[in-house]
Order: sequence, then C-alpha cells, then structure tokens
Amino acid sequence: MIGENFPPQNKTQMTDKKITIGSATYDDFEGVYFTYMAIRLSCMDQLDELDLVIIDNNPESAEGKATADFCSKANIRYFAEPIPRSTAIRDKIFRVAEAPFCVSIDPHVLFEPNTIKRLIEFSQTDEAKTNDLFHGAMLYDYLDPKGELSTHLKKEWRDNMFGTWACDIRANDPEGEPFEIEMQGLGLFGCKTDAWAGFSPLFQGFGGEEGYIHEKFHQRGDRTMLLPWLRWVHRFQRPRGSAYPLILEERIRNYCFGWLELDIPLDDIIEHFGGLHPNLPVEQIADQAKKLFAEYQENPDQVLLKIHSNPKSQKQTEIEKVNAEPIRQTWHDTQVNLGQPLELDVLGKKLMISSFSLKWAND
Repeated sequence: MIGENFPPQNKTQMTDKKITIGSATYDDFEGVYFTYMAIRLSCMDQLDELDLVIIDNNPESAEGKATADFCSKANIRYFAEPIPRSTAIRDKIFRVAEAPFCVSIDPHVLFEPNTIKRLIEFSQTDEAKTNDLFHGAMLYDYLDPKGELSTHLKKEWRDNMFGTWACDIRANDPEGEPFEIEMQGLGLFGCKTDAWAGFSPLFQGFGGEEGYIHEKFHQRGDRTMLLPWLRWVHRFQRPRGSAYPLILEERIRNYCFGWLELDIPLDDIIEHFGGLHPNLPVEQIADQAKKLFAEYQENPDQVLLKIHSNPKSQKQTEIEKVNAEPIRQTWHDTQVNLGQPLELDVLGKKLMISSFSLKWAND
C-alpha cells in the first residue's frame, strides 16, 4: 500500500481526447475562470481534443459553487472533493483523466500563445509515451523573453520549503532540446496518464510534494525533463490572503511522510524547521509521522480516516467566516472643504485641518 494513490476508483474509459489538463482548486474561482477561458480561447478549433478537469477542494463555499456553475457551462468536468483537504488532491486529476497524457496546472497559470496547441501535438509524440515526468520553464511577471527563467528547483531548504528557484540557460532558447532536471515547482507538470507515480494519500494541507514526487520517478528509473518551449506564468500574489489554511505542522508532517516513503532520513527536515522555529516541537511532529506511517502499513484505511476526518481547524473556520462576510462597497467619495480651518491642539502644537475626504458605503 505504501506510495499508492488515493483509494482507487473505477478506471475511466479512455476516449478520443488527446490530452487531459486539470487543476485542483480551493476558493479560487477567478483563477479557474481566467486560466481555463484562456486555454479554451487559445485553441477553439481543437476543444474536442481537450479533456478539462477541475477538482474542487471546497465545493460548498460561494467560490466553489461559482466554480461548479462555470464548469457546467464551459464543458469542464467538475469533481467535488472536500476530503482530504490537501494540495495533493491533484492526484485525482490523473485518476479521472480520459486522455493518455495528463497535465496538472495550478488554477492561476497562463501560457504563451500557441503553447496549448503545441502541448496537444507533444502528447502524441514518442517522447510523451515514456514514463518520464515533464515540466516547463516559468516566466516572471515582466515577461522578458531574454530574462531569467525558473527552469528547476535546487535541492536545498529555505523558508519552510524544500527547493529554491534556479535557472538553466539552456532553456533560454525555446526551441532547444529538452534536458533533465532534478526537480521543479508543481505549478505545471505532466506525464503519460498511466505512468503517474502518485502523491502519498497521507498528505494533508499545503506542501511536501516538490522533490518528493520527482524522487519517486527517479527511484523507479525514470527522469524529470524540462521542455524549453513549455513556458508559463504563475500568479503568486494574493492581496486578500490565502483562502486555504497554511498550517506549518501539516507541512512538516507531509515532508516526513514523503521522506519515510522514499527511505530518506528525517534529519534535514528536523534541522531546517527546528532551526527556524525553536518553539515548535518539530521532533515530536516527526515522531508522530513515523508512528502514523508505521500504522498505515498495517491498517491504511483506519489511518487515512484518522488523518482526514478531523473537524476543520479553528484557523480554517476563521478564514471561511471572513470570506463569507459581505464586502462593503464604496459608492460615493466626498471631498469636504472647511470655510474656517479646524484647530486642534496636539501635544502642545496646533494642527490646522482645512479639508478632509469622506467615503460613503452601503451596509
């Protein structure tokens, strides 16, 4: 059972679709809308070759319901999957894919012109029929074609994450030959559908997949390849904050689960997080992960139920409460000029106010 995907479901009958493109989302309707409308508009003459999939990790929210409605209109297959709450829910994209080649993208990713058409073509090549994992180079927001790209992640720890962005200049030429990399960010990745190695079903919350999934492919004898022509941009900014809870203890435990599955010592995890968070019981979290991992080998269903059936955390509940509150909309802005300046005494000094602005909002 170790390393298997989420509990299996009936294998979907393959269709005449050439490629599955899917995303897992958690309260990101705007991201889903613009990413998938851009994909559809970029290849309207080939829509019948695309199998588009959305896995919704918070389907009962207002964002989730809007996402479901959009998918029903846009011919996107929609799956409500509230449990487990995890970015590893992306695993299901590969399990429900109806095409022989499958690509997972974050629901806030955009591509260069003609990239989707080329991706469809690539899916039919002999290279795409290998068991390798494929990535593209990430562009930055300024879209400088001669500027630095993020082609891979270095295997090093920084800021609560494993992997730091790096650039291989071989990707500067989009028509250059594909080349092997160690690991890459998971905003975009794909492989032959039945070659997918699978995320650990033990993962919960955010983080832990980078490096882990690449090592799974490597340990079975396959490669992680960078396609220089496959260029994408990723929206990192979230001015309203993250919709899903970012719980550090879950991330640490995910890394532990992944390393244990891959038979890698946990020392670097404990050292990194323990150094950054001296007041966090990192060794205790690692010991708990070891215990759960051992129990999972004996009784996987019981352990998965224990991990994923917990009630929502207080932090998650608070986030959803804030998101559910109506936003006050400003409908009028008034500039007030005083005929006689208002004098105020502030710390023994006079403050003169001659004008001020008022904003009127509905309730």
